[in-house]
Amino acid sequence: MSYTTLVSADTLSTHLDDPNWLIVDCRFSLAEPEAGHRAYRQHHIPGARYADLNQDLSAPIRDYTGRHPLPDFRALTAKLIAWGVSARHQVVVYDDASGAFAGRLWWLLRAMGHDRVAVLDGDYRNWRRLGKPVTTILPKPISGTFRCYLDDSRWLNANKVRDGLAKHEIVLIDARTPERFAGRQEPIDPVAGHVPGARNRPFQANLDSKGFFLPANYLKAQFQDILGPIEPRQVVHMCGSGVTACHNLLAMEIAGLGGSRLYAGSWSEWIRDRNRPLAKG
Repeated sequence: MSYTTLVSADTLSTHLDDPNWLIVDCRFSLAEPEAGHRAYRQHHIPGARYADLNQDLSAPIRDYTGRHPLPDFRALTAKLIAWGVSARHQVVVYDDASGAFAGRLWWLLRAMGHDRVAVLDGDYRNWRRLGKPVTTILPKPISGTFRCYLDDSRWLNANKVRDGLAKHEIVLIDARTPERFAGRQEPIDPVAGHVPGARNRPFQANLDSKGFFLPANYLKAQFQDILGPIEPRQVVHMCGSGVTACHNLLAMEIAGLGGSRLYAGSWSEWIRDRNRPLAKG
């Protein structure tokens, strides 16, 4: 059986010794970028590799980019091979933020042609609560045979977002908190507000009080309330830097509303050009 959205802690624990399963730790902190790697070295799920949001899953920031540009896919392919990923693998990604960072690698792998990837539901904190095994032992490097089949139709750049909105061809969903979306609070980026015409769906709304994703039927009803008659393929997700937007994209996939896309640069890229319109409220 293949898992393409979520996998439970119980299911993962039965496959820790399965050579066809491979685990990647994506823990990260925007406030303290080294914290995730430090936590990984202290303890992690047995066999897990570590993927750093800044170093592995993003390209360097440039004058015209957002805070987490999409990575060089050739470089990421080389890293996946070094981590041992091959086409046969069921990949499981996890973090300690209910998928807020692991969702980035989930989306990247799918864009690179590897659909057998799932996020650990309930994240690493639930894994620990359940008393599942952890280790400090680093996995032995075993080269994989990963091949990238990149589908660049899965994301849009700023110009395509601007044109799509002007032609009413897309609907933009912003995963940031309501305070940041409305421009009442902006702790990260130098300009507050949102892209005119965007709709707000904080990624936290996908979760229950314990950090698990809501059931598929709940997510489907909630997204349909936002979208109305709009087709999923018309939906484009954004956030501050293109990371937590993947959480909403994952939630729509769980809900059976497949085909939505990502505005990879998101708000931190949009505000780089002063000619782009802004809205508040």
